[in-house]
Amino acid sequence: MEGGRFSLLLLEPGEIYFEDFSAIFIPVDTTPNTYDIKKQPGRLKLCSKSLVFDPKDISKPLIKIPLKDCDILEQWKGSAKFLQSNNVLSVHCRQYIEMLEKNIVAPYKFVDRGNFLFILNYAQITDCLPRISQLQRASTLPAAEHADMIATIVHSRQARVRFDQMWLDLYETTVMETQADKVSPLVVNPGRILLSNIKLYFQPYNNIETYPVLKINLNSIKRLVKRRFLLRQIGLEIYSNENDVVPHLYLSFRTQADRDNLYTTLLQQPELKLKDIQQDIMTLQWQNGVISNYEYLVYINSQADRTVNDLTQYPVFPWVISDYQSSELNLNNPNSFRDLSKPIGALNETRLQRLMERYEEMSHPKFLYGSHYSTPGFVLFYLVRLYPHYMLCLQNGRFDHPDRMFNSVADVYRNCLNNLSDFKELVPEFYDLEKEGKFLTNEMGIHFGYRHNGIKVGDVELPPWADGPKDFVHKLRDALESDYVSKTLHHWIDLIFGYKQRGEEAASAKNLFYHLCYEGSVDLEAILDLNQRHALEVQIMEFGQIPKQIFKVPHPERKNSPQLLKHPSSVGINSKKSEYVELWNNLKSLELKSSFKTHRDAVRCVVFNEDSDKVISVGSDAKMKMFSISLNRQIRSANVGTMPLSSCSKLPNMNVLIIGSFGNNMVLYDLDFGKITQDVLAHEDAVTCLEWGREAELLATGSGDCTIRLWKGISIGNNIKPAQCLMAQLDHTSQVTCLAFDPANKLLVSGTEDGDIYIWNIDTLSLMEKTTFHSGSVRALRCSSDGQKIASCGDDGLFQIIDINTGMALFYKSFTDPLMCLQWSDLLLVLGSSNGTLHVWNTNDVVCLRQIKAHEGTVNCVDISPDRKLIVTGGEDHHVKIWQPL
Repeated sequence: MEGGRFSLLLLEPGEIYFEDFSAIFIPVDTTPNTYDIKKQPGRLKLCSKSLVFDPKDISKPLIKIPLKDCDILEQWKGSAKFLQSNNVLSVHCRQYIEMLEKNIVAPYKFVDRGNFLFILNYAQITDCLPRISQLQRASTLPAAEHADMIATIVHSRQARVRFDQMWLDLYETTVMETQADKVSPLVVNPGRILLSNIKLYFQPYNNIETYPVLKINLNSIKRLVKRRFLLRQIGLEIYSNENDVVPHLYLSFRTQADRDNLYTTLLQQPELKLKDIQQDIMTLQWQNGVISNYEYLVYINSQADRTVNDLTQYPVFPWVISDYQSSELNLNNPNSFRDLSKPIGALNETRLQRLMERYEEMSHPKFLYGSHYSTPGFVLFYLVRLYPHYMLCLQNGRFDHPDRMFNSVADVYRNCLNNLSDFKELVPEFYDLEKEGKFLTNEMGIHFGYRHNGIKVGDVELPPWADGPKDFVHKLRDALESDYVSKTLHHWIDLIFGYKQRGEEAASAKNLFYHLCYEGSVDLEAILDLNQRHALEVQIMEFGQIPKQIFKVPHPERKNSPQLLKHPSSVGINSKKSEYVELWNNLKSLELKSSFKTHRDAVRCVVFNEDSDKVISVGSDAKMKMFSISLNRQIRSANVGTMPLSSCSKLPNMNVLIIGSFGNNMVLYDLDFGKITQDVLAHEDAVTCLEWGREAELLATGSGDCTIRLWKGISIGNNIKPAQCLMAQLDHTSQVTCLAFDPANKLLVSGTEDGDIYIWNIDTLSLMEKTTFHSGSVRALRCSSDGQKIASCGDDGLFQIIDINTGMALFYKSFTDPLMCLQWSDLLLVLGSSNGTLHVWNTNDVVCLRQIKAHEGTVNCVDISPDRKLIVTGGEDHHVKIWQPL
């Protein structure tokens, strides 16, 4: 064990180490002649539940004396001239424990009865004995009262200690100071936290840490995550640069208010530059194939309060392979995989039927599974070869029975399928390539015992298809990243982290566990009876905890989306597409190619022609303009009525424009003849938006009269006769502000002034979904090229991407100013805001490529050229501007 033999893992889980004393242990059979031979110099450790003597001679065992087993704790009253001191602690106990004899990790040796004499070299027995006796008295109390008294003692000791200001640099200033515990698996270590203007410090109250004070530069902190620790919202996990001395720190606090105070104060520090990672960015990146299944599972585990520093909430990963017998693992065969749409307990129909019969006979609250899929015991069941000292700590100095250990992968999976009380999933180490499967080998040579067949417990037996631990992990990782798992992993996420985790959906999915496993099922703060509260804590800790629910709607499935903006040459795309991808992939800036100010009022809509060389605009001045990009001049201008114009669309393969007007009408304008061919009263209020559905040859118009009207027969070139061409009217509860067809024209999406988004089925002309995603008017909507997502923006400054099938917000970002327009073409998405800023996004990697000041005042409208090489914007400043990437 690194850093010396004494470790907090030699104590009971959660036990506190206070201080130690230089001491000499004198065995009871020592005589004047053997004194120099038998005396053992070392350190006597004072802990909340025990005294531990750590001899300098590593061949000697550490001796742990449980305080609850002590009959006598007093200053020695005997007389032995060779001791030459009365500064001696005498201990008589009913049981003591010997650990790490000859520095070998092995089960502890429990010894009945023992008498000990410890000569204190520097500390005075009169000072030490009262502190030891106080802890000994606490140890005789019931478990709950003992824990409460220890907490009081710890708090009292902490209150008397201040942070040593000598650790601060000359120009550092203190921002705040508080108390906290440093948390690691099975261990808590109290100390003081000091936040300065440039660093965060942790100063433990004891000397067990590698460094007397842990220091983290604020500018190296990448993430701050609030955690639930021991069922209470009092944890804070801090991630910094991996090459730092302290790359990671997990803290727990006395109260949620203490935790939140440090969290808020940290966020206020100018030196803190957190990495901008949002759950919804990660979800969309995973769906697009930017990050792996493994990376995404690591992330959502973290979001759900699962961390490697807390064995009660260790990250959980799924079994994905079901074949552990074949000599070759065929990842192209669906039968090689586990059904991820079912919890592990529902994979065996016969077992599930027996569990259901028991469930029906239960009184409330009912549960299907009497065991959990992740507990501290299950985590160490897998990792005992890597962390044997964790298992000894958890199981009071003992390893599990050899026949119950993790001896064979196939046997464990078989047991998880058939046993009525075994439903455990896996841990990340099964898929972690960097750790190379070392948890599967007994590299330390630990003697775990012999199985019933006489075979000594050693390395884990692997499937025939695995050529060693490293190959085993690599093949499991390949399976995790396979197409089959990628297409079904969202089902398992729904069960563990999502909407099938609890409630009626959990019952339907056969995914019900004991009620105390669920977050919020018990309010521990409201339970005043210490014994009842302690009993609940122990019960929940041992049984396991359901992760925090982070998805309330079905999780979207992963798409086989090529990473075009990263590797345009690695996917089968044509040269033109590759050209535009390369263009935006190397974007350094946006150059203003052309600017026209021929409108006398705000520009309301801009669209590119099919050849990407002409731009059409309409404005509040009731004028339609056409511009040639190659000639860099205006080539057409026309008055279209007397009322402001709101929108326009060009009919494909026809040189005809459809223009929406605030005069409640829509106008057909023939570009070849330069005249209005039709003027149709379309609504009972202003036409606010219109959209042409190319595949269905439908025109949708939205209005301030709270309706959408669908028109057919326009593409033929016939006159629009409302009685014949009006196909349907779709009613809304407020003014319609924007429209968008999906690429196949099977769906129509509309946004309203109240912030609602409607999704309509065009075939049945029925409302599929209505959801309020915005707190203000929805200004623009667009569907993705695959027809699976909607992008929206609005007056509330919110930009978001929504999965159509599940209604889940895959990504959202709030801006300080209202967002007035957007356009989405393949991977590129552009936004215009009320402050004149144009934002260019890559929706595959979910990053903002560039933002520029495009207009003085609001950007009202935007479009992307069909060849995706140009962007056009129209503004409140009367300008139409053409932009090209540099």
